[in-house]
Amino acid sequence: MSERTCIGCRGKAPRAQLLRLVLTDSGELAVDARAIMPGRGAWIHPDPECVDLAERRRAFGRALRMRGSPEVTRVRDWVRLHRADSGRACTPSPTGERQTDSKGG
Repeated sequence: MSERTCIGCRGKAPRAQLLRLVLTDSGELAVDARAIMPGRGAWIHPDPECVDLAERRRAFGRALRMRGSPEVTRVRDWVRLHRADSGRACTPSPTGERQTDSKGG
């Protein structure tokens, strides 16, 4: 199984547990939920804490090799909407890496 590193918490996880982000042709940050869009991608846990960490660390720009920091509102909205639906969250493991756990059931 292929693992990727979250640009927020820097924890490793299977691709299926991470959300792929890409830049559109117009330079906007977009969620690539199916992980099929062309171009360089960045991976992040679909968790508001990881989005906050990535923004504070300016990881979006570095991971996507762009100048400055992109607007992350679309990502925040997507995470907020889909996290509530899935009941999954990114939580620290005993080793300090992040893991995606199921909340109750």
